[in-house]
Amino acid sequence: MSARPSLSDIPRGFSFAATACGLKKTGLDLALLTSDVPAAAAAMFTQNRVQAAPVLASQVHLRKSRHKMHGIIVNSGNANCCTGSEGMATAATTALKVAWELGRLHPSQILVCSTGVIGVPVRVEKILRALPPLVRARRADARAFAEFARAILTTDTRPKWTAAQFRIGGKHVRILGCCKGAGMIHPNMATMLAFLATDAAISPALLTRALRRAVAPTFNAITVDGDTSTNDTVAILANGQSGARKISSEGPAFAQFIAALEKVCRRLALAIVADGEGAQRVIEIEVRGAPSPRAADQVARTIANSPLVKTALAGADPNWGRILAAAGRAGVPFDFERVDIRLAGILVCRRGREHPFKERIAHKKMLAKFVPIVVNLRSGRSSARIWTCDFTGDYVTINASYRT
Repeated sequence: MSARPSLSDIPRGFSFAATACGLKKTGLDLALLTSDVPAAAAAMFTQNRVQAAPVLASQVHLRKSRHKMHGIIVNSGNANCCTGSEGMATAATTALKVAWELGRLHPSQILVCSTGVIGVPVRVEKILRALPPLVRARRADARAFAEFARAILTTDTRPKWTAAQFRIGGKHVRILGCCKGAGMIHPNMATMLAFLATDAAISPALLTRALRRAVAPTFNAITVDGDTSTNDTVAILANGQSGARKISSEGPAFAQFIAALEKVCRRLALAIVADGEGAQRVIEIEVRGAPSPRAADQVARTIANSPLVKTALAGADPNWGRILAAAGRAGVPFDFERVDIRLAGILVCRRGREHPFKERIAHKKMLAKFVPIVVNLRSGRSSARIWTCDFTGDYVTINASYRT
């Protein structure tokens, strides 16, 4: 992935800006995405019972604006979570200030997002002081977007962005997205922070439907550590500035839109896993032969979140017994003496017992950046796929000193 997209990747009618307002010790920590015209908006938020003030505020704004938005303001370095009434006031004041600076808009037309340390009061004066020059600095170019993508990061080691294009009636339609996330990743309706902009013309209802369909097999199919964040948000704005005809029903154009949106979401989701705190490799866990789709997903997630499995993968150890044991505690009925397991394409377990394999070859294959694991329960016809990463000592180091 290059440092930033090309100008042709930028959806028409969107501008971006970023600055360092001082919430983080160093670097960019305040980012703004705006549409020149009111845009259809859809978003999905964390299902954690502990929800940050910006998550609560953004849900209210979506309802009040009837899913029509002008922009998204994002800060990193502070989650604004468990901060009481002051936290809610910070989110409201931030939206109010952005809306005013954009041309005296209604604050409900602004989504507010935050990421960082939980439970620390926000120095809102730093944000408010930075907003007027931030609004003036907006640009509709690739460098501004690249700065936006950097400003939303916390423990990430690199920005994550991708783009897709397709045609409707001869007109180019663009989707551009970026995200942040490296730890506290176990999504339920969203994952960490992800922002998508498209110049497609589509109703809010259809946009919401498309986002839900795209998130399910992508952002909702990854896990780094089994922890669902308090601030998870994935949001998309569609401003219709491509000039293509409006997507008004679930026809061929809608199918094209969903295909492109899912492609963008999948790339971003896998980028999060690849940048998991301390991660060396991406692990794809596919469960086959389960009694139901839900059962397959449950087994796959249990394996993906097993510390013993993930530490074995860190050492490229073909310890298939840990995988089978994790599947066995997932709460799904199956006969373990029928299970087959493949590690990096090598059959290591057949009918619940070791299948002869050369350990040195398996170890070498498991040193790859992408390692597939296939578990066949032979107890049904359903399957599921989850992506995760390995656990290394660096994960512990990063999270043991996150506040300090």
